[in-house]
Amino acid sequence: MLHLPPTAGLRIFSCMRFALDSFAINSIRAYSDGEITIKDKTISQSVVITPDSIQPWEPRCIDELTAAHISLLGELDPETVIIGTGKELSFPPPALTAGLLTRGIGVEIMAHDAACRTFNVLLAEDRRVVVALMMGQI
Repeated sequence: MLHLPPTAGLRIFSCMRFALDSFAINSIRAYSDGEITIKDKTISQSVVITPDSIQPWEPRCIDELTAAHISLLGELDPETVIIGTGKELSFPPPALTAGLLTRGIGVEIMAHDAACRTFNVLLAEDRRVVVALMMGQI
């Protein structure tokens, strides 16, 4: 049996950082085809989620996505934008996201399951992340 001095545990944990759980604010608690759950609220329409806000978003599918929709996401001052395209991954024309990229904002296009998981990870890392989910095409 290994015996450690009473202060040994203090040295092990002295380099750990603890922070309030900002992840819990708007993390996506559950997702399925056509809906997500944040806190105790189920959302089944297209939505934009930031660490501190939830707002409706117009495009229901990739074919309805415009430069104006993308520009709105850039106004939220993110370092990364995640666009969820539904159950299946669909890419918008590169010209639509070029404006964000030239401003140094990262853009990721994903199916909803990956978009929700990635948003939660970046949120837990206290990153300035925005996820926009199109809910019309599941």
